[in-house]
Amino acid sequence: MTIPEKMAAVFLTGHGGLEKLIYATDVPVPTPTEGEVLIRVAACGMNNTDVWVREGAYGTEDDPSALSTWRRQGNTLTFPRIQGTDTVGHIVGVGAGVDPRRIGERVMVDFSIYNRDDDSLADIDYIGHGRDGGYAEYMVLPGENAHVVATDMTDVELATFCCAYLTGERMLERARLVAGERVLVTGASGGVGSAIIQLARARGAIPIAVAGLGKEAAMIDIGAEAVVTRGKGDLVQAVHSASGGQPIDLVADLVGGPLFNDLLKVLRPEARYTTAGAIAGPVVQLDLRTLYLKQLEMHGSSQGSRADFRRLIGYIESRKIRPLVGGVYPLSDFHRAQTEFMAKNFVGKLVVVPDAR
Repeated sequence: MTIPEKMAAVFLTGHGGLEKLIYATDVPVPTPTEGEVLIRVAACGMNNTDVWVREGAYGTEDDPSALSTWRRQGNTLTFPRIQGTDTVGHIVGVGAGVDPRRIGERVMVDFSIYNRDDDSLADIDYIGHGRDGGYAEYMVLPGENAHVVATDMTDVELATFCCAYLTGERMLERARLVAGERVLVTGASGGVGSAIIQLARARGAIPIAVAGLGKEAAMIDIGAEAVVTRGKGDLVQAVHSASGGQPIDLVADLVGGPLFNDLLKVLRPEARYTTAGAIAGPVVQLDLRTLYLKQLEMHGSSQGSRADFRRLIGYIESRKIRPLVGGVYPLSDFHRAQTEFMAKNFVGKLVVVPDAR
């Protein structure tokens, strides 16, 4: 195919509101360098990280309210930046050192920039932050990050998986969730939460969802054993009823905020707590006596390793997990897409597609 000189893309031009997101149609199409591939983007999923980076809402260890981007161990975000992590597309060009026979492959992008040869995430970065991502018609990335997935799912369906499911899989892997255990999932209707419900089932575990009013049936359809309606009554008692009085082995928390202490209360002694988000508030009060007297284990988690990504592909190819498309938007209508994303009136993932697609 003929590759144009210009393309459409959405630029993040600085920290702030939606006005910092600029849609442009005269952006130079990038050229792949050594080891890189050029893909024509077919679809790109939307994530909370997009919003928090735009808002500069990650704080610092010294000041939780400070304007800060995602990567605290050395900022790699420069403006303008094309965000977008969950990218699916077709390889249309290759740089030196990449087999030209890869042209034509449909690929799902592993968005992680590992910066190491092992599975440590101590120096992790990601595409859409440390380099341009998929909110565009074309993007370049390391060839090793472009993976063929043996599935007949559509481009949009495949674009619902990467960030949310990779994050969820890492949380469950680090917390050692095994078959037969019960996991309480907060923010269960969102991208990561709905992923964790499915990923828990793939491990033979029993997920119990905490979700907003009106989303209960959707949670059961995804695979939740039971649902606790957020904000309705006492959380501890509601979880006890939902589990039939059975112990909770793990809390997978994406919400934080006022729920935090109650989430520790529902855990059995020697249970685990894992978090990868704090959409209801990142600063919480912790009674250390609860932590040590119950001998709890706590994990902070973000993104995933190469091994986690390989397991994710296996789940997709074996259909142990399924796509949850909450809505599809053209790239040119990005402001509306992110506005509706922030409203959270959907289940699963919102996906952005180039207008021509």
